[in-house]
Amino acid sequence: MNKALLLIDRGSREPEAKEELAQLCTMIRDESEYAYVDHCFLEVIPPYIEEGINKCISNNVDSITVMPYFLYPGMKLKDSVKKTARICYDRKIKVVITKPLSYHTTLESLIRDRIHTAREKNNVLLSNDKCDILVIGHGSSDRSARTAFVHTVNSLKPDFRSVTFCFLELDEPRIANGIDKIISNKPSTVIIVPYFLHKGAHIKNDVVKDINSALENYNLENIKVHVTEHFGVDPKLVNLVLERAKEAEGKVD
Repeated sequence: MNKALLLIDRGSREPEAKEELAQLCTMIRDESEYAYVDHCFLEVIPPYIEEGINKCISNNVDSITVMPYFLYPGMKLKDSVKKTARICYDRKIKVVITKPLSYHTTLESLIRDRIHTAREKNNVLLSNDKCDILVIGHGSSDRSARTAFVHTVNSLKPDFRSVTFCFLELDEPRIANGIDKIISNKPSTVIIVPYFLHKGAHIKNDVVKDINSALENYNLENIKVHVTEHFGVDPKLVNLVLERAKEAEGKVD
């Protein structure tokens, strides 16, 4: 049986985000036996979900495994699943829809990797239990998204001096509040982790702007602040996608 794997991302106008997805799909293709691997977008820019599914069908596959490539189980995820199910039903193509990325230990591992890389890059000699961590999520009006995010953040707490979270938008506390809380803890080293998949507009502009604006309010003479990279393209994400796909396919085979 020829199977396709289709990642559904929210969508971004930034070329880097699309490049990251294309690279990720190439890595998945190399590590799997899928006849066709591609990505599409829920909104913002094409190819949209219908075009993504049509491309899979045009490659003569018997079924499509769809991965909602989202960190959170929020409204965007629900929209992508509904649209996918409707389109596949209309096209009379077998579809299997996986769980999103949330609630998996890989996400905690990716945060720790980004922290470790930032420590090495900036020659941070302090041990983890002397470092304060601020994790910045996107934010959502859907409470399930917040719950999933906080679940991952809380898993970091045993190993660091303090772990705080905040959001770019749509939820509280915002970035300025998160930085205020962590600075009030009188840290010596703060490591800020943007909990984002892609190098989209939020990473390139919004998160950086809000961080810098908030930090201007403090005397940082005795505080070192380092910002890690986003998740981007990572073999651990490839493995997570394939694990979710195998899990979903196993329930219907």
